Order: sequence, then structure tokens, then C-alpha cells
Amino acid sequence: MERLFEEADGSGQHEPLAARMRPRTLDEMVGQAALLAPGQPLRRAIESGNPHSMILYGPPGSGKTTLARIVASASGAAFEEHSAIEAGLAEVRAVIERARHRNGATVFFLDEIHRFNRPQQDALLRAVEEGTVILIGASTENPRHEVSSALLSRLRLYVMEPLQPAEILILLRRAITGGELSDAVLADDAAELIALRSGGDARVALSALELAASMTRQIDAATAASALEGALVRYDAAAERHYETISAWIKATRGSDVDASLYYLATMLEGGEDPRFIARRMVIFASEDVGNADPGALPLAVAAAHAVELVGLPECSYALAQAAIYLALAPKSNAAGSALAAARSEIVANSARRPPPWLRPGGSGYDYPHQHPGHLSPQELMPEGLEQARFYSPDEAEAKLAAALSAVRAARRRDNRKR
Repeated sequence: MERLFEEADGSGQHEPLAARMRPRTLDEMVGQAALLAPGQPLRRAIESGNPHSMILYGPPGSGKTTLARIVASASGAAFEEHSAIEAGLAEVRAVIERARHRNGATVFFLDEIHRFNRPQQDALLRAVEEGTVILIGASTENPRHEVSSALLSRLRLYVMEPLQPAEILILLRRAITGGELSDAVLADDAAELIALRSGGDARVALSALELAASMTRQIDAATAASALEGALVRYDAAAERHYETISAWIKATRGSDVDASLYYLATMLEGGEDPRFIARRMVIFASEDVGNADPGALPLAVAAAHAVELVGLPECSYALAQAAIYLALAPKSNAAGSALAAARSEIVANSARRPPPWLRPGGSGYDYPHQHPGHLSPQELMPEGLEQARFYSPDEAEAKLAAALSAVRAARRRDNRKR
């Protein structure tokens, strides 16, 4: 069997299992078939020994650093690595200067490239354009939002996906049979548990396996679960997973899937999301998606928001869960939002018309509704030219309002005919 582990200086035994198992060739890579399957453009570029500058966009543990090292190795290039969290302009300029005086190509791997500000990114432009360095940026956030258009135009963007459970299983079995943990026995249910709960992150999976093996060489599901307890929820409350998860919560709740609603709520809470942000979205949802199909949804959501301010975490999570369940199971109507959108469209298209004179301050001739039976006046209340306009159309979830609206419109028509 091919050697799979790096021990370049004899100190590899002290590195984490994930580092010791880092693949050194494309054939050892697991996952990313859309990019690395035979015949794919990126694979052809790597195998040709003439790679190009690129950004690898994907979640942690998907193989971005490994792939950058393979690119350098396959092309015989020097490999320089920095994290944008720690490096500044001085470090970047030093890398470029060394590359200029080096015989042969230089692959400059810049992890978390989205952390660089625009001046720092601009410092890379000329070196990339002239081919002084082959820049490989890695990002866990969408580069289209965080990387300058000038730099993006000089790079190819490749999207890397989380590993599938079956791919994680390959890595786990490889660790057991490849010599690293050859004296350990990994039960099938334990392997499947790690593969499913590692979130597609090879580093999380291998770290859990290594921890489990340090507990016992007979690794069962209970040991695997214990080793996984420290695994973090992959969530950044200030970045893309923040928007992704709240979007999923809104759509799941709109779809009346209470379990999915609770799952995404739990994801946000476990990931450290600000509960006030969640509560604000619930208040918006109560009007936008439940509306008058259940008028009780809005005060309940507002009460949950108040509970967040009053008691804070962790206790306010109960109020958020209560609100999420209610909102998910409430009847849904977007008629209020649609009606407002229709009215606004009329104004945008034809500008805002003045109210009739009897509705303006100080105007005369206003017909007071409370002086009429049923408290309805037949007097026209719309601006001139919009007498027949209808913006609100209740849907089937607003049966009571639909009946009231029908009765009001019918009464006003009768009274108008009498006048």
C-alpha cells in the first residue's frame, strides 16, 4: 500500500492525525470529484505542471490546504503559506520578493484570503498578473462578497464541497488500515456515527477518531460519540453561514415544517447567533408570512423578542422555541404584504395622488362614519382616479377578513346607489 502520511522531518508523529494523513497526490485525495475527476479542467491543469492562480472556496476540512500543496508539488514549485488572519502587507511583499529572486515557480497559499482588506488584496495584483507567484487563496466565505473584483478577475474560482459521509468513511478506514492506527478496531456503527456527525469536515472526523483511539483501541459507538462531543457547530454569526441558516429557518417555517424550523433554530443557537437577531426575524415573519391568517402570531413573536431582552440566554431559548413552533404551525398568508406591494407599485408608477379635499386637514364636507348605521359612510375615500382600485385581496387563510371585506364593500355600494 502507498505511504499516505507525511513525516518529512521525523516530527510527524507529534502532529495531529489529520495532518499526518494529509494526501500528497491527486489520487490520494478523497472527495471533490466535480473538480478533480479525470478530465476535469483543474485536474488537467495540475497534472500538466502548469497551474494557474485560483481561489478555493469551501468549508473547513474540505481539502483546500491539501490541494494547494498538491498543486505546488505537482509543478515542482516552491510553496509559501500564510494565513490572512496573521499576515500583513510586509509578509506578502516578502513572499513576492523571494519569488522574484527564486529559480522556478512559487505557489503562494494564502489561507482565509477574504480576511484581507482591499489595500492588502491590491498588493497582490501585479504579482499575480505578471506570474511572479501562483496565488492560491482559500476562503470559507463567498469570495464574490469579500474579494475585490480586480483580484477576482485574475483568478479562477473553484467551489469545494463538504465531504460526503461515504467519503469520510474512506478516510477513517484508511487511518485504521494504513498504519497510523493499525492496532485499533473501529466498529462499523462507530465509523458511521463519526462520518455522519462530522459535518463533512475531514479534520473533525479524524480528530474524533484519534481522540477515541486514545481512550480505547476497541472503538465502539459510545466512544465515538464521546469523542465527538467537542466538535463545534460550523457557523459564523457574522458571515455566510449566518445568512444561509436564517434563510433556511424562514423557508422551513414558511413551509410549516416544525421540526426543520427547530433544527435551524438550534443550529443558530449552538453556533452563537445573537438571539435578538433571531427574535427580530420572528417578528418580521409573523407579519410577512402569517399575517392576518392568525393575528395572534405577531403579539406572540413580539413577546418572544421581549423575553429575549428580559432574561437573555440560555433561558430565552425556550421562548424562541415556543415562537418557532407556533409560527411553523400557524396558518400562512402573505396577503398583507402583497396588498402593500400593490399599493406601492401604483405610487411608483403614477406618483402619489392627493387625498380628496374632505380628507385633508381643515377640509370641509367629511362624512363622519359613526353617524351612519353600521358605522359606514358611502363617501369616497380614495384619491381621484383611483375610485375602483383594489389592492387587498384576502386569501383562503383569511376567511373572516374576506367575509368582512365583502360585507363592507357591498354596504358601501348600496349606500352609494342611494345617494
